[in-house]
Amino acid sequence: MKVAIGADHGGFKLKAEINDLLQELGIDYTDFGTHSADSIDYPDVAIPVAEAVASGEFDRGILICGTGIGIGIAANKVKGIRAALVHDTFSAKATRQHNDSNILTMGERVIGPGLAREIAQLWLETEFEGGRHENRVCKISDYEVK
Repeated sequence: MKVAIGADHGGFKLKAEINDLLQELGIDYTDFGTHSADSIDYPDVAIPVAEAVASGEFDRGILICGTGIGIGIAANKVKGIRAALVHDTFSAKATRQHNDSNILTMGERVIGPGLAREIAQLWLETEFEGGRHENRVCKISDYEVK
C-alpha cells in the first residue's frame, strides 16, 4: 500500500505522529507537506494529495487540518475521491467497509495523537466489504461522470 499524506499548519503536529505510525507499520508513504507550522491554505495540500490518490499513484490518502473539515471539503472536489472525516474508531472502520473511503481526514484541534494513531491504523487495515455497499459507491462514481 502507498499512502499520500498532507496537512496544513493546523494539522502539522498530528501529521508528524501519523508519519511515525506509517513508518512503524512499514507502509510506503509520501509527505506532501506542509513542512512547518507557518500558515498555508488547506486546498494547496488537499488537492495535490487527492489528485495523487485519484490518479492511482497512491492507494489512499490522509489529510489533517485543525478540524479535518476544510481539507476534506477540498479533497472531495477531486473526481474519484471519497474523503471521510473521522474522529472515532467506529466511523474509521465503517467508512472503509461501507463507503470505500480513499482519503481519511482528521482534525488536530479535535482529537489527540493517541486516538488519531488508532483511527489511522484501523482505517488503513480495514477493507471495503463490497456486496450491497458496492451499488451505493457506484452511484456516487456514476454521478461524477455526468
